[in-house]
Order: sequence, then C-alpha cells, then structure tokens
Amino acid sequence: MRLKVILNYLGLLLTMVGLFMFVPLFWSLHYHESDAIPFLISIAITVGSGALLWYMTRTKEPMPTMLREALVIVSTGWLLVSAYSAIPYMLAGTFEAYIDAYFESISGFTTTGATVLTSIETQPHGILLWRSLTQWLGGMGIIMFFVAILPQLGVGATYLVSAEAGPGPEASHLTERIRHSVRVMLWLYVGISVIQCVLLLIVGLPFYDSLIVTFSTMPTGGFSVNTLSIAGYNSPAVEGIVTFFMAAAGVNFGLYYILIWKRSLSSILRNRELHLYIIIMLVASTVITLDLIFNTGYSIISAIRHSIFQTVSVQTTTGFSTADFGIWTPLSQTILLTLMLIGGCAGSTGGGLKVIRVLVIERYINRQLTNAHSPRAIMPLKLGGKPLSERWVMRTLGFVTLYAAILVIFSLLISTTGLDMVTSLSAVIANLSNVGPGLGMVGPAADYTVVAPFGKIILILSMLLGRLEFYPVLAITTTSFWKWR
Repeated sequence: MRLKVILNYLGLLLTMVGLFMFVPLFWSLHYHESDAIPFLISIAITVGSGALLWYMTRTKEPMPTMLREALVIVSTGWLLVSAYSAIPYMLAGTFEAYIDAYFESISGFTTTGATVLTSIETQPHGILLWRSLTQWLGGMGIIMFFVAILPQLGVGATYLVSAEAGPGPEASHLTERIRHSVRVMLWLYVGISVIQCVLLLIVGLPFYDSLIVTFSTMPTGGFSVNTLSIAGYNSPAVEGIVTFFMAAAGVNFGLYYILIWKRSLSSILRNRELHLYIIIMLVASTVITLDLIFNTGYSIISAIRHSIFQTVSVQTTTGFSTADFGIWTPLSQTILLTLMLIGGCAGSTGGGLKVIRVLVIERYINRQLTNAHSPRAIMPLKLGGKPLSERWVMRTLGFVTLYAAILVIFSLLISTTGLDMVTSLSAVIANLSNVGPGLGMVGPAADYTVVAPFGKIILILSMLLGRLEFYPVLAITTTSFWKWR
C-alpha cells in the first residue's frame, strides 16, 4: 500500500472538482448574486488543497495504482470530494450546520437527491446549479471523469474504474482499452444530456432551468429549482421529455454503444434485462393507474400522467415528482417502494439492486425449486442464452444478502432517533437505492430536515454504500485489507 500514490491521485481529484466550481461561479457573476465570493473562496481552497497535495506527492515516473490502492482512492475520494464541495453551501449561508451541507453535497454526488434545503426558490442561481452539477458529475462517476481526463493513470485506470463501478454483474468493456471505453461512455453521457437540454428549450423552458433539469435527469438525481419538483412547471411537454430521458438513463449505456457504433439492433432486442426493465415499468404504471382511478378519484388522464411519471422516476431512482405519492393508497406506495429496491439496469446511472440481479435471483430460485423434486437434475443458470458462472451467481446472492442486512440494521438505527417505522424504513431504502424521497415524514412533499444529526450520518453512509455498491467501502474497514503483503 503506497500512501504517496493515494494522496497524489486524491490531490488531482480535488483539483478537478474545484475547477468545476467555475461553472456555478459564472452564473453567480451573471446574476450579480452574493454567492460569487463564496464560490471564489471555495475554488481557491479546493484547487489549492488539491494542487498542494499533488505537488507534495508528485514523482518523475508515472504511478499506476494497484487494486487495494484503487479501493482506498475511490472510497476516500467520494468522502473527500463531498467534504470540499460542501464549502460553498457554508460560505453562502445556505446551511448553518456543516452536517447539513455535507448531507446535501454527498446526496448530490451519489445522485440520491435527498435534500435538507427548505427554501429552494430563494437560493442564488449558482448554489442551485452547483447542487445539480454535482449530480451530473456523480452520475457518470467522479472517478470515471478522472480516468477519462488524465492520461497518466496507465494500467491503474482499470482498477479505479472497477472499484467505482462496484462488484456488479460482469460486463465486457465497450472497447479494448479501458480509458477509451470510459471516454465513449462520457461522450454518450454528454451527448444525451445535450439532446435533452435542447428539447427542453424547444418546449419553452428557460436555459437555466433546462440545465438544472438535465443535470438532474441524466444522472437520475432529482434535484430541482422548484420545491414542487417537476410539478412546478405544470407542463405535460416537460414531463414527457423528462420521463423519456429518465427511462433512457436507467438503461445500460453499453446498449447505446452497441446500437450507435456497432448498429446491432438485434442485440438490443434480445437483451433480457432490458425486456424485464420495460415490463416492470409497464405493469407497475398500469396497476397504479387503475388504483388511482378507482380508489383516489383521479381522472383517467391525470392517473395515466402521474402514474407513468412516478413509476419511471422511482424505478430509475431519479426522485422527481409530479404528485405527492405519499398520500396515495397503500397499494401504490408499496409498488413504488418495491421499485426503489429494484432500481435501473446494470451499467446505467440508476441505483437500487439492479434489474440484472433480479433476473439472476429469479433463475436461481427456479433452479432450487426444480432441485427440490429432482435433486439429480443439472441446470446451469443462463442469461440471454449464455451460461452464468457460479462465482457471479454467488456474488449476486451475497450482494442481495448484504443489502438486506444493511437495510435492517440502518432502519433500526434510524428509528432510535424517534422517527416512525414507515419513515425510518423508507428513508433507508430511498438513500441506499439513491432515490431521494421516501414515505412518511420524508415523502416527496417533505424533506430530510426532520432527521436528527445521527440519523443524517446513517443516511450519508447509506448513500455512499448504495452508490459504490458496498464492497469498495466495506473492504477497507477489514483488518485483512491493511495487512502488509
């Protein structure tokens, strides 16, 4: 374990994030608002700290990372970047307590969208843009941006990308070289973002609002300039565009590469995960539509409009809202809570367990049921006609078990702060799956100001663990990780 390597890359990472602060600074200067000076000071502190850390640990030769070093860089990098990114909130007077500023910051980078900001409309333009920009950066992955921009990472780039992507279902690289793969993903991410922003401009949304909505849609984040979220625009056109791009962001980005560069439509049509992803959305939105029509008095048009939007928003773990689903029937709420757990596809910006894991679990259960009455039957698990390795299956089962265990433990810890069961459970699910709004006292019409400081710490850990898929963070807490080898 080379501390010098870790500190060197953390310094570069801080410098990169500090430079991104110039984007909200431009808007602050444009509107002549009071947050311009706080952003200038934040840039000086962040870039200065990062550059100093890099300078003190620099070497003449490249320093590629090893696997254990990559795990430390990724885990501590997200925590460190969130800490520095909270500085503008404190200097601008957005929050009085640093825990609230940090909560808002890491909620942005992990694309959770849970907020403790109560007066959104009164905030300066720069602050609101910074909130959404942190989501946009976190959606692609701050380490991914890091790898795409810096050429000197060498073979260490593979470890960094793998550590941030987490131990999810195995997928082949888009191209042979990892950095080229990351750059392809980055261009796709930027390109789709530009298209959405242009479409929002065409339907009449101001440029600033278009940026904010786009920066929160593509990473499936959910921050908004309105307390009412997307409902504040009261525009079916805006809702339609946002719904489409939320659904698109929840799809494996590798499929876009196959479609655009390889022009293989048949590969897309055969993708089992995509099939289930669409089916879940269709079934859930249909049931919720019927529930709203017959049990809540919604008109047919309103029921269809709100059910589709909320289904897509929750399953992709975006967290935008056009209605307060916290007052819907228990059936609709249960469906939405289930969608929070499932989440988007592997290789997307969505959180949750991921649809691919649901497929693997379904096939595993089916095999176990068959073995119950035919113990000699040999049934290799397959996905899309290809056999799954037992290592992958066991890793998936382990992930789901760990997810359930952390969900129970964190819910119990949150409940000690005095929150009711529905609020405690849904808050942990919403943050562990990086959704944002939950139910009860943290529903879509509320925020997380009701959560005590200890509860916010638990939810901060939930966001980080959910975004990095547990193992990179938990691995560095074990004694075996730090033993010299």
